[in-house]
Amino acid sequence: MHCVGKYATGVIFRKILFTMTTPTSPELTVYNPNKVLDAIIEKLQLKNDAALSRALEVAPPVISKIRHCTLPIGATILLRMHEISDFSIRELRAFIATPADQDTAAA
Repeated sequence: MHCVGKYATGVIFRKILFTMTTPTSPELTVYNPNKVLDAIIEKLQLKNDAALSRALEVAPPVISKIRHCTLPIGATILLRMHEISDFSIRELRAFIATPADQDTAAA
């Protein structure tokens, strides 16, 4: 699932920004925060989003809002994800932005 809705303009801007700043990936990308959240849960062997919220030291609704695309992943949360998971920022950004053709194939 990719995000469309209330923050669609911001998502489109992030798509363009990500595409412009990713030299190996010139194609259009789709904002998909679920992949990064799931990857961190798997790497840290957490049970669910509540455990992830405790690890990230954020309130559980923050994770829910990120999953439902009503709250974008900001710099602070991205840095915290990096600190707890040891994924590089580049890896985290790659999880967040999925190539458009790959995302539609998975749907």
